[in-house]
Amino acid sequence: MLSLDQQEVYRRRYAGMRPGWRPSSHVYQDLVAAHLTSATRVLDLGCGRGGVMERLYPQAGFVAGLDSDMRSLREHRAPALARSSGLAGALPYADSAFDLVCCSWVLEHLPRPERAFAEVARVLIPGGRFIFLTPNAHHPLVMLNQALRWTRGRLVGRLYDRPEEDTFPAFYRANTPAQIEHLAQTAGLERASLRFIADPTYLAFNEPLFHFACWLERVTPRRMRVHLVGEYVAV
Repeated sequence: MLSLDQQEVYRRRYAGMRPGWRPSSHVYQDLVAAHLTSATRVLDLGCGRGGVMERLYPQAGFVAGLDSDMRSLREHRAPALARSSGLAGALPYADSAFDLVCCSWVLEHLPRPERAFAEVARVLIPGGRFIFLTPNAHHPLVMLNQALRWTRGRLVGRLYDRPEEDTFPAFYRANTPAQIEHLAQTAGLERASLRFIADPTYLAFNEPLFHFACWLERVTPRRMRVHLVGEYVAV
């Protein structure tokens, strides 16, 4: 089993081996933080129990968190969060209600991502930002995860020390650059950036596997790296 603490140890090692490399979660958080002011209205879509706004909410003027899991909403660690239960495809907010919508590890779970992208565009002001972090469906490990989807509920928990209640079905219908670009353009969102970020730690169960994963990242084309961090603008 690979714990989050073990993964972080290997990430620090990888950062030492690859100067300039940063984990996708850090890239995502900094991108969100760059758009926060005391007047910014933020929606954390699929907020779970904490995530990026758990750390950044004091920098924003107003922060809403939406999730379909009531237990996660009740246990959210940001005291100032305005919590709502709902789905990404039917957001319970008015048009142009937010300056920024952010989400991490959400797009892969959307059965109808076109509805979610349209709703994100609707609740953003013109010029508002949609920032997300999600797996890249072109990466070999993500493709393997799709192939083993029938075992996913138990396999992910056993391999990565993840509680069963935090493991959700993944559809990967908004997880390639082409899919994201099509969904964004259809919804009225324009790309500001789309970053491809490597991370070998998902195979780092021991030293040989860590070194194998580092080699795999070296030979994997840039557009197939395991994580995507995107920023799109409402037009």
